[in-house]
Amino acid sequence: MSSFLHAPMAYSIPPSVSSQSVRRPKTTKLSCCRAFVAQNAAKLPIPPINPKDPFLSKLASVVASSPETILNRPVNPDTPPYLDLFDSPKLMATPAQVERSVSYNEHRPKSPPPDLPSLLLHGRIVYIGMPLVPAVTELVVAEVMYLQWMDPKQPIYLYINSTGTTRDDGETVGMETEGFAIYDALMQLQNEVHTVAVGAAVGQACLLLSAGTKGHRFMMPHAKAMIQQPRVPSSGLMPASDVLIRAKEAITNRDALVELLAKHTGNSVETVANVMRRPFYMDANRAKEFGVIDKILWRGQEKVMAEVAAPEVWDKNAGIKVMDGF
Repeated sequence: MSSFLHAPMAYSIPPSVSSQSVRRPKTTKLSCCRAFVAQNAAKLPIPPINPKDPFLSKLASVVASSPETILNRPVNPDTPPYLDLFDSPKLMATPAQVERSVSYNEHRPKSPPPDLPSLLLHGRIVYIGMPLVPAVTELVVAEVMYLQWMDPKQPIYLYINSTGTTRDDGETVGMETEGFAIYDALMQLQNEVHTVAVGAAVGQACLLLSAGTKGHRFMMPHAKAMIQQPRVPSSGLMPASDVLIRAKEAITNRDALVELLAKHTGNSVETVANVMRRPFYMDANRAKEFGVIDKILWRGQEKVMAEVAAPEVWDKNAGIKVMDGF
């Protein structure tokens, strides 16, 4: 047995081949991956990559330059995979980089939408939704002049929801000339003016409502109209003579308002002056009877409103006595 163990081997290493050359090279996961990719590059299908997608583009560039970054990476359960490749990781691209489908983007405007007054003006609608202060008067007069310049034959629609030259609590916020300025501008137009009361039409706003083209003055069923005497602005520490001058000017404005309302409503000056001694409120039905409007805008309103009793009838049936002068 010992002789057999010490017997020479049946093969020998040629002298021309060194011991180092027969050593098998060290193989790593990286070298195997590179060799596999090089051998099967033509066989591996490459999925299509959206060049505008920042995440896929960044990931593809990292794989091409240094694949060990992808293969030898620590596992972090707190971070989604591969987001640490970005300096400022984002879960979604910016809206400008997202490709919207044709069906989603087909009816969207190509430019930002205009502001709401401009959008209404494009439909030939002038909306008065504030008390008549100088800024409102300036805008309304400019809009009606512009619409007449654009087309002097098409009608202009004036939507009114205003407390006139006062606030809802009665405090004066504008001069009576603000309402007269809009009225004079309407009277100079060649276009028909269709007026619509959509909320409240008080004082000078009621005058604008009645100043529309006959047959085209409308009112929503639950809107309110009211006419009243002009109010004297706060006198403060004015001298008595100045207070008297302002009072005379208020009377002059009242007389002018009475005459214009009588002209557009078809009532006599005495009738309008009598009801204006105190605030005279009108619902849609009473405004139509008084001549402020021509029609109530409500589907089926003619039959419904005809069956509604007048306020005086309601008061009488309820046993309420109305005092004279109120």
